[in-house]
Amino acid sequence: MSTPFPFTAVVGMDDLRLALLLNAVSPAVGGVLVRGEKGTAKSTAVRALSALMPEVDVVAGCRFSCDPASPDPRCPDGPHESGPGTPRPARMVELPVGASEDRLVGALDIERALSEGVKAFEPGLLADAHRGVLYVDEVNLLHDHLVDLLLDAAAMGASYVEREGVSVRHAARFLLVGTMNPEEGELRPQLLDRFGLTVEVAASREPESRVEVVRRRLAYDDDPAGFAARWAGEETALRERIVTARALLPEVRLGDAALLQIAATCAAFEVDGMRADIVMARTATALAAWAGRTDVLAEDVRQAALLALPHRRRRNPFDAPGLDEDKLDDTLEEFKGEDDDPEPDGPGDGGGPGDGGGGPAPDSGSDAPEDSGSGEGDAPGESPRPGTGGPGGGEQAAVQAGEPYRTKTLSVPGLGEGAAGRRSRARTEHGRTTGSRRPRGALTKLHLAATVQAAAPHQRARGRSGTGLVIRKDDLRQATREGREGNLVLFVVDASGSMAAKRRMSAVKGAVLSLLLDAYQRRDKVGLVTFRGKDAEVALPPTSSVDAAAARLESLPTGGRTPLAAGLLKAHDVLRVERLRDPARRPLLVVVTDGRATGGADPVALAARAARLHASEGTASVVVDCESGIVRLGLAGTLAGDLEGTCITLDELRADSIAGLVRDVQGAQGAHGTQGVQGNRRRAA
Repeated sequence: MSTPFPFTAVVGMDDLRLALLLNAVSPAVGGVLVRGEKGTAKSTAVRALSALMPEVDVVAGCRFSCDPASPDPRCPDGPHESGPGTPRPARMVELPVGASEDRLVGALDIERALSEGVKAFEPGLLADAHRGVLYVDEVNLLHDHLVDLLLDAAAMGASYVEREGVSVRHAARFLLVGTMNPEEGELRPQLLDRFGLTVEVAASREPESRVEVVRRRLAYDDDPAGFAARWAGEETALRERIVTARALLPEVRLGDAALLQIAATCAAFEVDGMRADIVMARTATALAAWAGRTDVLAEDVRQAALLALPHRRRRNPFDAPGLDEDKLDDTLEEFKGEDDDPEPDGPGDGGGPGDGGGGPAPDSGSDAPEDSGSGEGDAPGESPRPGTGGPGGGEQAAVQAGEPYRTKTLSVPGLGEGAAGRRSRARTEHGRTTGSRRPRGALTKLHLAATVQAAAPHQRARGRSGTGLVIRKDDLRQATREGREGNLVLFVVDASGSMAAKRRMSAVKGAVLSLLLDAYQRRDKVGLVTFRGKDAEVALPPTSSVDAAAARLESLPTGGRTPLAAGLLKAHDVLRVERLRDPARRPLLVVVTDGRATGGADPVALAARAARLHASEGTASVVVDCESGIVRLGLAGTLAGDLEGTCITLDELRADSIAGLVRDVQGAQGAHGTQGVQGNRRRAA
């Protein structure tokens, strides 16, 4: 086993180190989510924590790490009798992003089941992590089915396995630590709330600090053991301080004044549920124990709020995490109680990296959504200037998007084999079992019943004796399963002069923002192509970061001609590259336009040919018709016919619209022209 980088040798990142140490003192805090850009030593700091965790006593020979003082009565390796146990280091178990469900929760031991005819359970990573740390690097990229299993285990403190004739329950209480780069997409809110604390990390901009980071890293890479030996004294002292704080923790008093401040703070920031209050209380208590005190002070409550609330106050995925510290201070001052003693009554109040006394964490965001740099420009833009809707129209400043709303479900027809997600039907490794087949290549999901059924008629001919089945390779059957996949949703947005009216563009941006929110919830990749003036541009290459797409949309200016063909051709280029890069992920083209095409010799014919190019390659398409007014030309419907897709209006896009239809792209396959599209509008899914 390689020598881990010493925790005390990590440069800076006081908030991260403090959050990890508080969880080491009190695992009930509930773990840490570490958010930050790539290359900021997030994983290094987390892995270094394992060497500081105190040892745990386990029942000898128990694969599920039962506590000998209070063994689990339902342990699969039990029953155990209370008594002295065997000490061992606390484990840090890493969950790979691409892990299988069997590897996480465990499964039937197929080899023993087929050869010996017995039901034997093979534990998974949740069993290994019991009473230790479960670490997930790039946790935001974790597949949905694994997220669901983690949520269940974290909520119940146990893992339940009901599959393939196996019924097992075992304890699974672990410290959940995850790292993520927000540029690669956000976490589902349910999992986000399961992390007790969150910290934002970023590389230092101070040259001296960066030099020290490089110097220490090079020294470690040259001689890991020697480097660790030079920090052994600091590591030992920190480990002893953790043990001392753990021993003091039961004696810490959380007074009524501190509890009132905690409750008032959570209410002031409008966090959902009561988990935030509980986590803040546990964190403030751990902070007091870490500082060597037996009373929780206002400074502990403040620090606890900065660690426990930023990720919980987000109202939607496009809100920046963070707290308004002025509002926090005002709330704490307003609800300051009489028993809040400003004088510390124990050692450890001095400053220092990660010791709880070095002041609040840096502000990780603002309380209001970030300005995307659009420049707003709303005051002079009540209506487009003369000529903006036609040739040579001027450019309008960006306008704010309308309020997002829940949209109808748009999906790709057929059965795909793409990445796990929540949009379209797909053959997946996880989902409901729909049948079996002979394996093509390596066997990944055994269909046990089908395998036994295939082997059963041949047992006498194969000379079977005893309880085990005689299984041959030809008998093996692969389970076929159906679930949902994530798609590549490529938005092609008309930003020309005909769309430049402030009210209309606000509604269009609100619609696209709503679709982006839907894409976030369904685990899609998204891309953004815009067209106006003389050409089209890729405003955002396909990415998993919906936040980035929302920011580009917010700053989108409008004006000029309507090069619709250029937008469609640019989208075709993007999809062609993505098919080579990720061939299993099926695309969904969403064109947001009023259907007009201007500029060039024959813009309408060019747009029709570009649309038919998408149709010839089987790209599923939706046209969101933005045309308004009493007289309507129906050009968006014609475009949808050329795309062999479907056409919906902005009003119909809403899930709660009067039409009340749940629309599937499949309904438009084979529909051509305006007449076919209008027929699709009338047909309920």
